[in-house]
Amino acid sequence: MEALEGIILDISDRKEMEYDLRYNYEHDTWTGLYNRRYLLDLLRRDINRLMREKRALVDINLSTVQSLTLTYGFQYSQELIKNVAHALRFHCSENRILFRVQENQFVFYIKAYENRDELQKFCSGLADTLGSILTVERIGGGIGVLEIDDNNKSDIEQLLKNLLIASETAINDLDRMIGVRFFDREMETQVTREEMIKHELARVAADKEGNGLFLQYQPILDLRTNRIYGFEALARLKVDNLGLIPPLEFIPIAEKTKLIIPVGERIIHRAFSFQRKLMQRGYNDIIVSVNISPIQLFREDFAEFLCGCMRQAGVNPQNVILEITESVFASNYENINVIVEKLKYCGVRIALDDFGTGYSSLAQSRDINANYLKIDKSFVDELLPLKEDSITGDIISMAHKMNHCVVAEGIEEEKQRQYLLENGCDLIQGYLISRPLDKNLAFEFLEKHNQGP
Repeated sequence: MEALEGIILDISDRKEMEYDLRYNYEHDTWTGLYNRRYLLDLLRRDINRLMREKRALVDINLSTVQSLTLTYGFQYSQELIKNVAHALRFHCSENRILFRVQENQFVFYIKAYENRDELQKFCSGLADTLGSILTVERIGGGIGVLEIDDNNKSDIEQLLKNLLIASETAINDLDRMIGVRFFDREMETQVTREEMIKHELARVAADKEGNGLFLQYQPILDLRTNRIYGFEALARLKVDNLGLIPPLEFIPIAEKTKLIIPVGERIIHRAFSFQRKLMQRGYNDIIVSVNISPIQLFREDFAEFLCGCMRQAGVNPQNVILEITESVFASNYENINVIVEKLKYCGVRIALDDFGTGYSSLAQSRDINANYLKIDKSFVDELLPLKEDSITGDIISMAHKMNHCVVAEGIEEEKQRQYLLENGCDLIQGYLISRPLDKNLAFEFLEKHNQGP
């Protein structure tokens, strides 16, 4: 051999680029922690491994930080998140890996712990750390815990979904600033129930035959004439294997999933169909009242949609009342009034529902462009036993001075009716008059009570 010939290449730049790409793939750029992708990869690698050691996921849910973003801006809230990430690092170890999986969500992947007590102690330490940071901001958070076993390890997406449910439930723990909740069978049952309700709501949204949505109608009595003034249309949902679902349960689910838009449209169409049949029977002055979700109300095309529905159904807009809960006015009633005026321009009337439960005062109700004020049942209940210091009569009097027609809900006893009559209340509804009725029974009740159109 006389000589060797070769080529030397410097690949350090390429190696550095590969490292940077891999680092960015696996890490959150803001905090430097591992990200959701790396957590998923790690969980997938562990799926087929024997469960020789205990494993669990601990979710730190700081969705409440969003309120700070609205007040102080995005940069402020993200600096807070960076401070939280720095503090949580001190809880890391060889068997406790920390990830930032969402904008305001961290997850610990924990291995080789002894028992649930150890997890509980670990979460208490996390709560103390978070409390030292979040107390100044006057916000809380939630810590959710999910233990991994052979029964649930294969469905990673469901694992993370259940983990999030646990942490969101923990946020609602009013006894603690930082709540801690373990995912359990009761929570799992509730998740299954909610999924079944969502499925039925999706069927309603798709307008499929045989869906479980139907309306009932509760009569509203005119106290002065003792005749039926109208009906409030009340949505009902029936789900296979679950039975009848209360509106207080399925309406929030519909709002959370944004299914309230198509579901609300179905409700409006059916309520107007009922009103058209009232007119066909000669009841031209009977009103129908429909509850409107804030999500529906804030749609830019809602007024246009409503006018189109009334034209299509051939109903008189003067016989339509839209009930808007008073909490809608909490943010900015001046902007809400602009929306309300558009609706009133269509010819409908507006009722301020659940008055007295939240935002409104009588002084503020003067600035709300509503035609009706519906006194919440809690005020009516004060009339049993009849209290001399009840302010219900004062509310009625002052509401009249502000040109509101007053409706009292939840009337169950004759003495309540008598008090409201003596104090000038205009309209009442409740079980004393009638329970909510199916469509045909509502027609029969109206004919019997008003003795014809």
